[in-house]
Amino acid sequence: MPIRSKAVSSVALALALAAAATPVLARPVAQADARAAGVGLPYDARRGVFSFSSGLEGSLPAVVQVTTLGQSRGPSSDSTDPKPYASGSGVIVDAAEGLIITNNHVVEGGRKFTVDLTDGRLFDAVLVGADKATDIAVLRITPDGRPLNLKQVQTVDSDTLRTGDLAFAVGYPLGLDQTLTMGVISGLNRSGLGDAVEDYIQTDAAVNSGNSGGPLLDSRGRLIGINTSILSGGLGGGNDGIAFAVPTRIMLYVADQLKKNGEVKRGSTGAIFGSLNAERARELHLGIVRGAVVADVAPGSPAERAGLRHNDVITRLQGRPVANAGSVNATVGIAAPGSDLSVSYLRDGRDATTSLRVETPSDQPVTMGAQSVVAYGAALRNQDGGAQVVSVQAGSAAAQADLTAGDVVTAVAGAPVADARAAATALQGAGGAVELTITRGGERQTLTLNL
Repeated sequence: MPIRSKAVSSVALALALAAAATPVLARPVAQADARAAGVGLPYDARRGVFSFSSGLEGSLPAVVQVTTLGQSRGPSSDSTDPKPYASGSGVIVDAAEGLIITNNHVVEGGRKFTVDLTDGRLFDAVLVGADKATDIAVLRITPDGRPLNLKQVQTVDSDTLRTGDLAFAVGYPLGLDQTLTMGVISGLNRSGLGDAVEDYIQTDAAVNSGNSGGPLLDSRGRLIGINTSILSGGLGGGNDGIAFAVPTRIMLYVADQLKKNGEVKRGSTGAIFGSLNAERARELHLGIVRGAVVADVAPGSPAERAGLRHNDVITRLQGRPVANAGSVNATVGIAAPGSDLSVSYLRDGRDATTSLRVETPSDQPVTMGAQSVVAYGAALRNQDGGAQVVSVQAGSAAAQADLTAGDVVTAVAGAPVADARAAATALQGAGGAVELTITRGGERQTLTLNL
């Protein structure tokens, strides 16, 4: 699991449970009696303990270990014999078809895949499809004549979640057998962690290497997200109590697209968005710090037809609050071409609404707007001495070249560029692999952009 996910033990919650248990240990009560008394916690009267096992046990057989095999790089190994090089977790969402959801980074580059079930059986699996932008992949178990007798998890709409809900992460971390950890939903709609379609659930349920692709469950054992990354402050990438999961709202759309098409077909609006922050809010004389600012609108684009302009602030999209640019990109990223999105925005401090159509992206790799340009998935704007990268579309050529927001492109193919338009013009006339000179964090670097 890459260092983008992690968590702290729920000691406070355990103490609270213990405190709640004190007055009833002398007089065990049934679960219904406990709820009637206002305790509201699952209680096993036979054993005299509080437990969530009855809600979770039915989902645990649906959680599997995924092993990815690829060509061995060892000098003495048979080059044609695939060797294990990655391991993670997954969850069965369709028992009849043997469909498993896991992370793209668990299966990326693999030639063969195996799935370990909780009952000890081992099956081969094939890759149905993978989506790097959301880090979601779908595997299908390959029947081998044995009865599958699979269990699947029940899925619930992640939009019903609230901060403070209990959450349980299940997977195979650090070489251990199936492991269950408990925490709470620490936050919702998290984004800004990278150049991807991001609208993460944040939890403090302990997540470590090997948990990638495993399910995040609610207290009734229902699937609410797919564990994908941790945020770690330590050098070893250990558990710091900050883990992220792809919500089922995104997961279900992506999995359906992968099942039908083998890939996710995304649309475009022709608008470039930036996140509203305190500094930007003061410039725009706004009393809010949550929203997405329209940085630019491409001529003739759906965003222009919707009437959006530079410096409009998107506050709601499809009725959902917009926290930042990531919120907009996540909604557009799972909207099929031809969809219409309802938009609420602020212009000069006044509320307005419009309908924004998502269309099939143009085949043109470079689009020039009034304020900025988009070239091979990178949105660029003028910066002293070059072109600053504002955002990078997930899965694009720019993302593959490792361009990130904040980079400043100073030269294309060895020729200096003065601004965003000059950089775009140079890229328009280039072909094959192009060398980009950038500055990142004050340091000069060279990247290769494959056109």
